[in-house]
This record gives sequence, C-alpha cells and structure tokens, in this order.
Amino acid sequence: MWLKYGVNSENELITIKEVSSGKTNLVCPFCDSQLTAKKGKIKQHHFAHTRETCLRVRKGELPLLPLYDNFHLQLKRSHFQLIKQLWREYSNSPHPIITVPFELHLKKLFHQTPDGYYFTDLGKIPVGGLSLSKFNAVQEPLILKELNRLTNSVEIARGISQARLEEKLADYQIYELQLQRILRLTLYFLEIKADGKTLHKIGVTSRKIKDRLSEIERDLKQHYSTIAIDLLGTWQHRGNVELYFKHRYNSFNYRIGKLTEYYRFENVELVLEDLCSMQQKVLKSQEINILKKPGLSLVNS
Repeated sequence: MWLKYGVNSENELITIKEVSSGKTNLVCPFCDSQLTAKKGKIKQHHFAHTRETCLRVRKGELPLLPLYDNFHLQLKRSHFQLIKQLWREYSNSPHPIITVPFELHLKKLFHQTPDGYYFTDLGKIPVGGLSLSKFNAVQEPLILKELNRLTNSVEIARGISQARLEEKLADYQIYELQLQRILRLTLYFLEIKADGKTLHKIGVTSRKIKDRLSEIERDLKQHYSTIAIDLLGTWQHRGNVELYFKHRYNSFNYRIGKLTEYYRFENVELVLEDLCSMQQKVLKSQEINILKKPGLSLVNS
C-alpha cells in the first residue's frame, strides 16, 4: 500500500505530488514518523517512512476514497484483461455477452438478463467506458457510505478502549481530510493554442482560476513561443473527477517534457459534452459541515 499523504506542522494533509523528491518536514498521519518523498520513474510516487514503516501502512489499512485514484476494482490481472477484451468486442454491439466468470458477476460488474450479460455502470469504470456524470452517480454514494462507516466505527470504539478509539479517530480524520480536499477543488478544462498546435488540459485548483492560468502559461513558455489559453469550463467541488478523466481519456494524453496533463483530442466536442453533462454539485449536509472545518493547503494541477 503506497502512502500518498503526509501531515505538516499545521496539521494539513499534503499529497505526494505537492512536494519534491527527498526528505520532507512531513510526518505519517498514523505514527508521526518523518517521511521521505519517493518520486522515481518506475514505482508509483509515494511517501516512505524515514525509518521503519508503521504497521498501519505495512498492512495496507489506509482509509482511501472509493474510486478516486484506482479504477481497477482490485481485479485479478486475468479478469482485468478479460474485461478489456469484452469491452472491445461488445461495447458497440447490441448483442449480450454469453458468459462471464461468476466472480465478476458477484462483483456487480455485469447485469444478467435471460439473453446474457451486459456491463453495469460499475463494470464500465475499469475500462473508462462510463461517462463523467454517471461516474459521479456511482462514486459519490460510495464516498458517503464509507464516511458513515468510519463514523460508526468511532462510536463503537468509544466503548472498547482508548487505544482503539484513537486508531478509529485517526482513520476518520484522514478520510475526512481527503474528502474535504476534493470538495474544495474546482475542476477546469482549457483549450490552448501553442505554436500552431491545439492542446487541451484538465486540472484542479483551490485558488482563483486566473492565478492558475498564469502559472500554466509560464510553464508552457518553456516549450512554445506563442501561447493563447481559452477557459472552456469550470466545475466547482468536482475534484473527485480529475483522475477518472485522465483514466478515461488516457489514450489522448500528450506529454510536453515533464508536463503530463495535456491532451490532443480527435473530437474535443465529445469530451466537452461529457464534461458539461455533469450537473452542478449539490453538497450534502455532511459535506457542508466538512467544508466549514479548518482549511487545507492550496493545491492545483
């Protein structure tokens, strides 16, 4: 289990992408040990304990947001390959799939009819086949369900032991900070004209969009002479969507040196339609209360 968050001296949750590689002033949210940022070219970027990794991280018991940065649903490699094959063969076909492994049916990835099997919305996520609006409809209830589970775990632990209570409180607080983080982010989509090329960028920010655009222009000037940026849309409280967007449109990704969040689309109108299909985020009472709590550090990408 990779540790992607550290805590600074102001008790703010900091992600691995916000820091440079090497030793940091951050500590583990579970054991308060110092953390080192590991940002190599092979393994997924993560924090490592400067000394021995704590038990919680080693056992992989971190409270993570459902369907936030992992969309393979813990599938076996063989099952994931099978799903990709079935998607290629049947996604545009009116005919049902004849048979699927029983394990995948139990995971609710397929809906069974008298004629055969069809992909469910959940089953479309590993292959990036679910629209952004439907992705929200699947993910958001799971996020709140996990929040409620962690809340109940804290209440149960109160009657067991102080050590158990402290453990469950840590889980709840870390999860809450992750949720607060994505709720404070605004998703944005840009069209960029750079030396005759048309590029697009997806990203999130918790600051004013004009400040973020200035930074993007500065970064691009290291690679292009003439740059014009057009803001195509913003979606408040939609920080949960950014990584699924990258998963869904990965085949159109266009790297510019070390810049990785740019795209060259064959038909950007379809992509923009996908983004605009998302309804304005209506905050639940739990989410409103979480947003009112002390703020986190400003982030953008």
